[in-house]
Amino acid sequence: MTLPINGLHHVTSLASDARANNGFFTRTLGLRRVKKTVNFDAPDVYHLYYGDAAGTPGSVMTYFPFPGIGKGRAGAGEVGETVFAVPEGSLGFWKERLGAGNVTESARFGETHLHFAGPDGDKFSLVETADGRDGWTGEVDADHALRGFRGATLRLRDGGATGELLRFMGYEAEETQGNLTRFRVPGGNGADIIDVETLPGAPAAQQGGGSVHHIAFSVADRAAQDEVRKAIADTGYQITPPIDRDYFWAVYFRTPGGVLFEVATDAPGFDRDESPAHLGEALKLPRQHEHLRKVLEGHLEPIGD
Repeated sequence: MTLPINGLHHVTSLASDARANNGFFTRTLGLRRVKKTVNFDAPDVYHLYYGDAAGTPGSVMTYFPFPGIGKGRAGAGEVGETVFAVPEGSLGFWKERLGAGNVTESARFGETHLHFAGPDGDKFSLVETADGRDGWTGEVDADHALRGFRGATLRLRDGGATGELLRFMGYEAEETQGNLTRFRVPGGNGADIIDVETLPGAPAAQQGGGSVHHIAFSVADRAAQDEVRKAIADTGYQITPPIDRDYFWAVYFRTPGGVLFEVATDAPGFDRDESPAHLGEALKLPRQHEHLRKVLEGHLEPIGD
C-alpha cells in the first residue's frame, strides 16, 4: 500500500509573545503572515500562520503564542529542528542577516546546515536546494527568500517504531549517518524529508515556549485523508475523526516516540475567507467564536503588520 502523503503541510509551535513572534517571522525571516486567527480551543490566544505568498502546504509555520509561557525543555519525544529550504548560494546572505554570532554550521548527508534559534529558543536550520518553489518576496528578495520547508528532525530515544511508521506512511529510508537516519517521500512536495535522530539516554522533552506542538503532513483532499486515516487506524493507532480547521481538515494521532502527528488536507486553503492580496491582514475567527469578536479584539494585543 502506498499512502497519498506529499510531505509536510505545516509545523505548529508554541511562543511566549505574539508581537516578537510576528516580527521575527515576517521581518527577520521574511515570511508572509498568511492568517491571523485564534486557537480553536483557547480563543483568547492567537493562532498565527507564516509562509509563502499563498500559504502553500509545505511552507507554513504556525504558532500559538501563550503570553508568558515558560520555555520548553529540549529532549527526546519531540520535533527537535525545523528545516527551511533556501536558494543555492544564499547561506552567506543568511549568515550575515541572522548575525554570525547567532548561527552555527554542520554537515549532514552531504549538505551544509545553517542552524539558528527563534525568539523562544526554537530550533531551525537552513539548507540550500535547487527546487523550483518560490518564496515570499516581502522583506527578502527572490534570490534569497525561504522557499518553504525542506523537512524536520525528530529527536527520539528509539527511532525503530517511528521509522516503521514513516515507511508505512510512504517515506523511504535513504541513508544513516551516525545516529541520524534520513527518510524521504519519493516525488514529494519539496518539504519531504524527515530525519530521525536517536538519543537513547536523552531526558524527555517538556513542552513550552519554543517547542513544536505538532507536525502536519499534507494530503490533497478529504478522500486522500480518509484513506490515510483508515490505514493508520487499522494498524492500531488511536486517530481522531476529521476536524474542520477552516483552512484545512485535520486528523491527529500520537506516534510511538511521543510526537503528535497531524494529517491535513491541502484544501480549502487560506484564501477561503480573504483575497490572495490581503492574506493575514484581518483577524479571522472560527465560526463558533465569531460572537466573541468584540471581547477578543479588546483582549488580543496588536502585533503590527
